[in-house]
Amino acid sequence: MDRENLKALRIGVLMGGNSSEREISLKSGEAVLQSLKRSGYKATGVDMGRDLAGRLKRQRIDVAFIALHGRWGEDGTAQGLLEIMGIPYTGSGVLGSSMAMDKAIMKVVFDSVGIPTPAYAVAEEGKDVALPLPFVVKPANEGSTIGISIVRRKEEIAPALADARKYDKKVIAEVYVEGDEITVAIVNGETLPVVQVKPSKGFYDFEAKYTKGMTEYIVPAGITKTVAKKASDIALKVYQAFDLSGCARIDMLVKRGVPLVIDINTSPGMTETSLVPKAWVYLGRTFDELVETILTGASLKI
Repeated sequence: MDRENLKALRIGVLMGGNSSEREISLKSGEAVLQSLKRSGYKATGVDMGRDLAGRLKRQRIDVAFIALHGRWGEDGTAQGLLEIMGIPYTGSGVLGSSMAMDKAIMKVVFDSVGIPTPAYAVAEEGKDVALPLPFVVKPANEGSTIGISIVRRKEEIAPALADARKYDKKVIAEVYVEGDEITVAIVNGETLPVVQVKPSKGFYDFEAKYTKGMTEYIVPAGITKTVAKKASDIALKVYQAFDLSGCARIDMLVKRGVPLVIDINTSPGMTETSLVPKAWVYLGRTFDELVETILTGASLKI
């Protein structure tokens, strides 16, 4: 959408919601909201709830900037409502969002199009996990590493599965890979520099992700140019395979020079210290320019 036309419209920044990532979403949403106001847009915050349709009508929202994380906002739910209401929105559409959110479906798509990823199994209740130790247990539909455990011994399996099932009935297990953790952001089809993530305690969990000083972020990543190129190419292949749009972030682990995709974020964190802004700012651009660029990609996808 054209910048000047957008400035005549009312922009609703969708944030909050009821997912386990609510507080992070509120921070992302507030950062986006203030950025849009600085850039001269008529922007207002909209807290996601079951009465979202009514809120959007009452606030006369013309375009939605999605700053939601997790359920309802990153799984195609909000996107479907916006499509029905005819409100253009940022980010990916219904199908891409829902497939990327469900890690079990995500893995099936990876296998079908040849995206390198760690071996996995869906953890069914009452059945053994068909993977060698160590492995990682994850809720299929959560983000921000919530409910994730590394299982190294047999006696740790049951507690890890029980913890993951607090957040989702569907749980997957994935072979544990030791390697450099990296992420590649894509904004409106443009791949940004690879960012390396180095948590101080070895595992990039919720605490390491959101506690100041617990993780070092290196831009560009301390990997070879060859591996960085591979990672960027794989990220773009993922973006296209899932029919993503707007801003997305592809997380990977590098094992023996091969980037393995472990997650897709179709609505990544958008505070000024989040991973996507770090890669964007490295190119000499501003956070406000990033927010405005994402906004111009708003559209109806169906």
